[in-house]
Amino acid sequence: METVFVGRRPTGEIFGPELGGRFPGRDWILTRILWLTGLESGRNRGGCVDTLRRLVYIHGCPESEPMGVPCSHGCVRMRSGDLIELFDLVEAGTLVEIR
Repeated sequence: METVFVGRRPTGEIFGPELGGRFPGRDWILTRILWLTGLESGRNRGGCVDTLRRLVYIHGCPESEPMGVPCSHGCVRMRSGDLIELFDLVEAGTLVEIR
């Protein structure tokens, strides 16, 4: 089951072909969210570039979406199954380096 999120909150929707077809341009945030917060003041923590406040995170996306190409609004997208596995492995406060 792929729960749909907006603004890091579940919408009550469950993603499927019918819902995806009704909103083809939507940047789907599915299944789980790994919140990110920056470590560098003035670069990715605080002010207008703050990762947490700008809602930048790691999240699941539909299987039909391409991987390895820029498609989101700044987030890191993963296949839902891979994200569930990662979500179960990491704890809050785990350092993440995105290259």
